[in-house]
Amino acid sequence: MLNTAIIRDLQPSDLDDFIGLCQQHAEFEHSEYQVAGKKQRLERHLFSSQATVQALVVELDDKLIGYATFVPQFSTWDAEYYLYLDCLFLNDQSRGLGLGESLMEAIKQRAKELNCHLIQWQTPEFNTRAIKFYKRIGAIAKCKQRFFLSLKN
Repeated sequence: MLNTAIIRDLQPSDLDDFIGLCQQHAEFEHSEYQVAGKKQRLERHLFSSQATVQALVVELDDKLIGYATFVPQFSTWDAEYYLYLDCLFLNDQSRGLGLGESLMEAIKQRAKELNCHLIQWQTPEFNTRAIKFYKRIGAIAKCKQRFFLSLKN
């Protein structure tokens, strides 16, 4: 019998496991992931007094199996804040169990608490399973190209 998963805020003591999930997520999206220095930067962005990034994790049997990170952003066109969902990930064994929908419900609740009128996110075109899920829960896709301009040396 499957135990009930818990969706909760990320805690500093979760960071090592969280980084492991982030690495799995990067691999799933065919991207590189450098672990070096990640823990210190995540601590600063998630847990400092100036932190603006928030994270929810999915825990099952005392093990992290998924996460979502998000930040409020301002829409000039709407003159309101929306919640930008940076990442949403469940490990491979945890997909198809209804946990994605539970995690989205928790994100929607957090968006309402932050007075955000909308949630926005993106997913790779090849992630057809996620796209099907997002459409099933009522999300609408808007096609745009995403550009990257590195400012690192």
